[in-house]
Amino acid sequence: MEKNQDNGFKQLLHDQKERLKELACINRTTAVLKERKSIDETLQKIVHCLPPAWQYPEYTVARITYRNKVFMTPGFEETKWLLKHEFRTIDNTRGAIEVFYTREFETIDHGPFVEEEKDLIENLASLLAGFINSILAREMMNIPDSTVADEAIKPGTSSRQLLQRFLERYNAERDIFHDLMPFKVKEILLVANLYDAYSIEGEGRFSEYIFGEYHQLNLTSMPRVTGVSGLEEALNRLRSKHYDLIIVMLGVEKENPMKLCRKIKQKYPYIPTFLLLSSPGDVPFAKKQKAMGAPFDDYFVWTGETRVFFAMVKLLEDRVNVENDTRKGLSRIIMLVEDSAEYYSSYLPTLYTLVMEQTKHLIEDVSTDELYKVLKMRA
Repeated sequence: MEKNQDNGFKQLLHDQKERLKELACINRTTAVLKERKSIDETLQKIVHCLPPAWQYPEYTVARITYRNKVFMTPGFEETKWLLKHEFRTIDNTRGAIEVFYTREFETIDHGPFVEEEKDLIENLASLLAGFINSILAREMMNIPDSTVADEAIKPGTSSRQLLQRFLERYNAERDIFHDLMPFKVKEILLVANLYDAYSIEGEGRFSEYIFGEYHQLNLTSMPRVTGVSGLEEALNRLRSKHYDLIIVMLGVEKENPMKLCRKIKQKYPYIPTFLLLSSPGDVPFAKKQKAMGAPFDDYFVWTGETRVFFAMVKLLEDRVNVENDTRKGLSRIIMLVEDSAEYYSSYLPTLYTLVMEQTKHLIEDVSTDELYKVLKMRA
């Protein structure tokens, strides 16, 4: 028994040591990327970081290929004991990281390589692709790299020209954020009977949460919510001003909300209309109405959590802005595949909150001015 415990303890120490080696490799790679050298110089440095992270570094060689260029460790040779992961950059160029053992070892998870080493090489490939993509993106958008030395200042250059050069260099990246998220939901028309409106306000402190959520996440474009309780009042409001989003509550009474949706869409087909169901039990009814061509764009389930309103707003903004933001700012996309209204009504609020909070923390970690932080949060 003691011998088994001793062997188990030794194995635990061995595994811990291997994980520390892998973490050290990630840290060394990140440090090299932060130097922001040329792609070739960076890849040559990183390939030398790889062998020490594997189980048998003295029998490990590595190779990185990208754009028909090859970067290898000393004494490199190809063998049949290979762990490889490919990556692709935004210009559709393929690259690969390959790690070889120069002698045979015991077969474990992936030949002689363990599962954690497979995860490591995938993470490294992702880091490399992200680094190269950032350089390519700057080239595509003609953004000067702040790490490149200033051009020599020619004699006779005026102070005005020097100032202009300074502004162009340091504001180029900031200008991109002005072009992102051009559509913002500023006015919301909430249509609900008095009972449903009272339920929302009472259960979730609707007004308090909407304002609190935007304030907490440092979002500057806060929508204004106007509540009405009937068709005529809704139409009067729509005639008097423009609304970016209409939310119709579907409660115990179901025919009037459907009638209201039809009337609104007849007169204002260009305004997005979301249906908010009072309970999961209303989902079959909404599905049937949608299949029959009911004039609403999407539907969500009210679960007593007012963050669903925040998610509805952000989802609409993302749908409208996705083409612009991916083209101009190369924004990344999170794709959620879910056909259950009950589930995505729960997932989306959590997902949006996590993304916004993570973005906020990342921006706070960057030493920059307040305007730059506001622009990045806005985007």
